[in-house]
Amino acid sequence: MKNCCVIGLGYIGLPTALLVAKSGFKVLGIDINPKIIELLNSGEIHIVEPGLINLLKEVRSSGLFEASAMPCESDVFIIAVPTPFKNNGSTIPEPDISYVIKAIQSITPYIRKDNLIILESTSPVGTTKIVQEEIIQNTSLLENEINIAYCPERVLPGNIIHELVHNDRVIGGLNEKASKVTKNFYSNFCKGRFYLTDSKMAELVKLTENSYRDVNIAFANEMSIICDSYDLNVYKLIDLCNQHPRVNILKPGCGVGGHCIAVDPWFIISRNLDKANLIRMGREVNLNKTKFVIEKITKTAKSLEEKLNRKPKIACLGLTFKPDIDDLRESPAMQITKELISKGLLIYPCDPYIPKDSDIDNYSLEFILKNVDFFVVLVAHSQFKEISLKEKCYLDFCGIFDG
Repeated sequence: MKNCCVIGLGYIGLPTALLVAKSGFKVLGIDINPKIIELLNSGEIHIVEPGLINLLKEVRSSGLFEASAMPCESDVFIIAVPTPFKNNGSTIPEPDISYVIKAIQSITPYIRKDNLIILESTSPVGTTKIVQEEIIQNTSLLENEINIAYCPERVLPGNIIHELVHNDRVIGGLNEKASKVTKNFYSNFCKGRFYLTDSKMAELVKLTENSYRDVNIAFANEMSIICDSYDLNVYKLIDLCNQHPRVNILKPGCGVGGHCIAVDPWFIISRNLDKANLIRMGREVNLNKTKFVIEKITKTAKSLEEKLNRKPKIACLGLTFKPDIDDLRESPAMQITKELISKGLLIYPCDPYIPKDSDIDNYSLEFILKNVDFFVVLVAHSQFKEISLKEKCYLDFCGIFDG
């Protein structure tokens, strides 16, 4: 039986680790958070994702998965740690690969000849080569004695397990052998097609895919602001435009969130300041949409206050970055809610996917419907689609009621 060590047990690392275990590998999942380790080893999970808890129970019962704080010798190492931004005070966020470097340093004592090291973390172009240099400098191994590749994921929260299995994958090895070995590994649990290339191309593929989506969303968000100035329904506009056989405009929202679309464009922009003009503009449009939403809510609240002769009670429906998940990463809805609270407005957040012990008050939908004057729809959770806001004061920023 072959062994696999997965570093980072978040939204990508944990499902990947469990799928690798299901395919027959003995998997050790590594995380620096002791609470996550304790939860997983007791058969519980720390994230909301359909099918994940059952998958954990299946591989634990067969003895193929365990969580730990320390790596061990393995045939395969997968790096799935975050790549946040550096806090350098710049208006252009700079990607921080220190988590990747620390992960590599943690496994370096255990790397042996012919091991496979896969980087799945979203990374600036050239990071996989840096990983190789870090390993070579700190071991007695030669470049051709280890297999290193970059293989980004392309999954949608809420459908991660299915997409990890069925989506096509781009594999970028530092050499042809590494690409082939990586393909053979993923073939144990992936049913999609494999596209083999070099590491730099694979790194840029990941960044380009999400930058493309960000720019397309920016167009929809910009049109929503323009429609507001004409007092027109942007969803009706988009529906009519999309009757054209070669037009497919996306739905606007209150901004763009998540740790991919809202983040990855900066990885390109920061390294191409004089070239990535459209990508940067798209990112700025989506950030400005969030500011527009805050201003629109504030203005409406002020008008309602004059009518009521008191501050209105305002419900913010939805806090996560997308519908029907618990993920708050880079969430514009959360940013909007916190900023409205800081302005002194009477805000009642409501999100059925956020745990009660979160750092923000979270009211039930039943309470909101009985006690609030003004409803702001920020996330299209399924539960919100079942209520009626007829004859109520509301702003719908995701097209549940106005779509």
